[in-house]
Amino acid sequence: MKASAFAYHDPKTVQELNSLLGSLENVRILAGGQSLMPMLNMRYAFPDHVIDINHIADLAELAMTPAGLRIGAMTRQRIVREHPLVLQHAPVLAEALHWVGHVQTRARGTIGGSLCHLDPAAEQPCIAALYDAVLHVSGPRGARDVPMRDWVVSYMTPNLEPDEALLGLTLPVWTTQGQNVGHGFHEFARRHGDYAIVAAAALVSLDAGKVVRRAAIALAGVDVKPVRLDIAEQALLGQVLDHDLIATVSAMAATIEMMEDAHITPAYRGRLAQTMTKRALTDALNRATGGRNV
Repeated sequence: MKASAFAYHDPKTVQELNSLLGSLENVRILAGGQSLMPMLNMRYAFPDHVIDINHIADLAELAMTPAGLRIGAMTRQRIVREHPLVLQHAPVLAEALHWVGHVQTRARGTIGGSLCHLDPAAEQPCIAALYDAVLHVSGPRGARDVPMRDWVVSYMTPNLEPDEALLGLTLPVWTTQGQNVGHGFHEFARRHGDYAIVAAAALVSLDAGKVVRRAAIALAGVDVKPVRLDIAEQALLGQVLDHDLIATVSAMAATIEMMEDAHITPAYRGRLAQTMTKRALTDALNRATGGRNV
């Protein structure tokens, strides 16, 4: 099939983008096109206007700011995965991107596209939830910041008005003085490159005695949005992180309410969530302690 007829727009600046968003109706924004183009060709989407934001240079930035690591919405997944700032300050994001699609799709796919498409099993929203990211939105009525916890309105629906666009996000990276930060990311899919059935991401900050001073755990694929395991995070704080503690808190992942579909039962998702959380936390422990616990 072919896409239905639409008008094509090619802004070069954010100001031009905002002007178009304020004057047009029934708009779709084209970023990497990995999701939108199939939707257009299969006629799941019928926009009157497509706004191509690939030539807005300001949306492809990647830089450290006082607030954290700023990543423009149009930054390609391949660039993010290999960028020195990501490898230094948010290596779990680079690790998660290894699981996203294939080299061809990562070369075109963008951070912003994934965050706006919001597939429940997508890796990038999971990492944004792990870091309590702040998403930067703009439109003709001005700019606003949206915490990641408020970003998902419902199934595959971001907190965006029809006349707004995502410009980028900021990850408040962990730079705890005198502590060691470890990370881990694991997922299970039928084939590499498929969307995950369940994915788990973990960050831990340990002092010299391996006591947990800060922890974050996020799951994808278990609900319509990424889920932070707050109860497990609280159970880790102030405790010496070892494999027994990891086994205990990982079991908490199986106790949350899991979504169900035609192929995967909640019970199976719960078992996967427990296993993926255990693996992610084990990697985080090993990295925070220099591999001494392998």
